[in-house]
Amino acid sequence: MNVIVIGAGIMGTTFAALAKEMAPELDITILERTDSVGAGNSSAFNNAGTGHEANCELNYTPVDEEVISVDKALKIHAQFNVAKQYWAYLVRQGIINDPKTFINQTKHCTIVPSQAIDLLKLRHRDMSAHHFFEQMRYSEDFDEIKRWIPYTMEDRPRHEKMAATVVETGTDINFGALTSQIASHLVQDLGVTIEHGVHVKRAHRSPTGSWLVEAYRHGEPVQYKADVLFVGAGGGAFPLLKKSHLPFRSRYAGFPVGGRFLQAEISAEEAKRYTAKTYGKAKVGAPPMSVPHLDLRVVESKHYLLFGPFASFNPILEKGRGFFDYLRALRVHDIPSLLSVAMEHFPLVKYLLSESFKGSKSMFEELEQFAPGMSKKFDWKPIQAGQRVQIIKDGDLQMGTEIVVSEDKTYGTLLGASPGASVSPEVMLRCLEQLLPSIFSTEEAQKKRKEIFPEDDLETLIHNAERYRAIRDEVNGQLGIVPRDSDRPDPE
Repeated sequence: MNVIVIGAGIMGTTFAALAKEMAPELDITILERTDSVGAGNSSAFNNAGTGHEANCELNYTPVDEEVISVDKALKIHAQFNVAKQYWAYLVRQGIINDPKTFINQTKHCTIVPSQAIDLLKLRHRDMSAHHFFEQMRYSEDFDEIKRWIPYTMEDRPRHEKMAATVVETGTDINFGALTSQIASHLVQDLGVTIEHGVHVKRAHRSPTGSWLVEAYRHGEPVQYKADVLFVGAGGGAFPLLKKSHLPFRSRYAGFPVGGRFLQAEISAEEAKRYTAKTYGKAKVGAPPMSVPHLDLRVVESKHYLLFGPFASFNPILEKGRGFFDYLRALRVHDIPSLLSVAMEHFPLVKYLLSESFKGSKSMFEELEQFAPGMSKKFDWKPIQAGQRVQIIKDGDLQMGTEIVVSEDKTYGTLLGASPGASVSPEVMLRCLEQLLPSIFSTEEAQKKRKEIFPEDDLETLIHNAERYRAIRDEVNGQLGIVPRDSDRPDPE
């Protein structure tokens, strides 16, 4: 079977690697627009590098009349645990020699001002009661919070009432480095072909039922044929879906959201003082991806601080592509959906437009509010992050991700953003189950699946504490994520 994958980011490379592990006989080719793998949203500074497992992101625990819902947090945490199982497998197999090349232990913290303390206390109470978050600690003590996250506290007045939570086993992930190592494994060990400089224009059915992929490779027209097509091209998935002539294409449209960060390179000694990702509370009307956070980043053995993001309404599909690409991706049936979102989510649109014109001075002022004194401690510079295209489905704006597969199981794509790269192995496993279910039918495939994913059933991880803890501790050890004795829950 001939499989074409469009996009050599973390999703496309993970899809191809898992498919070849389960069915080595597959003939897989990856087509990538840029000249390197992981150069889009997977690239290190096109994202915040947070290993999203709901430790510190308030938007994963919504509040309704002062009742905290933890269902979304539980699902995301379980998905991330499945993702870590795959990455630990890569380490065990020697495909990745040193996990620190892509993953580093980093505290995950949440900090809130006085008016949000009660809600954070409720969040901690309800989350820490579950075995996923039993290591989460809560404090309103100034000095204790300062020990956790000194850069957010040391120049803050002691009388300012704050509360914070911390999980010591959080992670910072360089998804670009991870993508690169998976891609090398694909080419060197699994026989997958990756073709660069291929700008796919459209994909459509041939009279024989296969998919014809029309593209330009380094400016020259080229055509590919596929029995099965998977599009993992970020925002670029939307125009290809629109041109596919599949019956459900009119249900989807894309809502692009850009972002910027403030970045500062710091020394290894300074990094030891602040090994954390500290999340705050989003502004009213802000999208979930705009929750402010101050992060330690480790990229190619160098250390950085990142603050942001500062959202923007940037009508492009991917970083490096132009406005006219977005216009050409629109269809007449998309216009009502876009107008509906603009009216229903007017505060969001207004917020994005105002953020788009925010200058460096305003960015530094927000940094000072979040972490007093920080703007003068380091040499900060604004950087442009990646581009996210959120889903508009049936006229409703959605902030998650969605796997879309044709009825005949020959076309699959992934739409949307958060939590994205953090849960890529789990999401790509589910995509394979829907798009290529036959590859799991053999005894060899089932054995390989169990070797890679000792437990990929989310409900088992959520409800079986003993099973979860055993797998968590094993994969964390293989990835170099080790809790301190003080972080372990008290024995019952």
